[in-house]
Amino acid sequence: MKAITQYTYGGSDVLREVETERPEPGPSEVLVRVRAAGMNPTDWKHRQNPGFLDRLPLVLGWDVSGVVEAVGPGVTIHRPGDEVFGMLPYPYGVGAFAEYAVAPARALVRKPAGVDHVQAGAIPLAALTAWQVLVDAAGVRPGERVLIHAAAGGVGHLAVQIAKTRGAYVIGTASAPKHALLRELGADELIDYRTEDFTRIAPVDLVLDTIGGDTAIRSLDTLKPGGRLISIALGALPADLAEQAAARGVEAVPLLVEADQAGMRAIAGLVEAGELRAVVEAVFPLADAAKGHDLGDTGRVTGKVVLTVGE
Repeated sequence: MKAITQYTYGGSDVLREVETERPEPGPSEVLVRVRAAGMNPTDWKHRQNPGFLDRLPLVLGWDVSGVVEAVGPGVTIHRPGDEVFGMLPYPYGVGAFAEYAVAPARALVRKPAGVDHVQAGAIPLAALTAWQVLVDAAGVRPGERVLIHAAAGGVGHLAVQIAKTRGAYVIGTASAPKHALLRELGADELIDYRTEDFTRIAPVDLVLDTIGGDTAIRSLDTLKPGGRLISIALGALPADLAEQAAARGVEAVPLLVEADQAGMRAIAGLVEAGELRAVVEAVFPLADAAKGHDLGDTGRVTGKVVLTVGE
């Protein structure tokens, strides 16, 4: 099969399309013929540095949408020919930037029939991250005020939509040219982080922090007493963030996304109901994966970038 592989860490020029052996599914696993694979900031970060994956050669990619090619021993929930989507277990189950990928059967769910593979491939990792912050960790309730940083980004734009399905009042930070899109997705209030001080929107019940650093520290001042900041910017968090939060009577915790079939089923339900969609800025064929990385490296992607594979 063809796969996008790197033999060293660095810029997008380290990526190579190679012919490699097709994997075989083991017990409780399925082999998926990949049709689309979403790209995420964690992909370009792991291309540059070992991160969680200190192993080479490396095939990146966690988002996958495709067709079940074969099932391993003990699999009952999927059959060959099923169209499925989901996230390969983060971080060690990587390998979606290829013609075939192996996944635990219960990391995947049926792809909604009315959604194409590009749309389905864009959703899993970012939507699961947003779901696990807003629903599993924070239990957002109707009427709560939620601040989402980088609201037009991969996680952010999906978090806006999921928070709205929970009945929240959603405030997003984004550059002004992206405000119209975010209003369309349901944001109630928007702040141009380049010209406005986002702390003016205090108080809020929850902050979804995607940036870290000083933004995380300043966000603590927007929280109500007992409020929570949940950050997915694990590599950029100040060492004393938890202590600074406690001094203000609030809480700050990091979150790392996990493969979760129940979460994926809920996300698929929102997609089927028309309540959740991915904004896809660019689509590239697998052979042009480096172009997707170059776009990601700008830090200015609106929504998602997706690679297509095969037909």
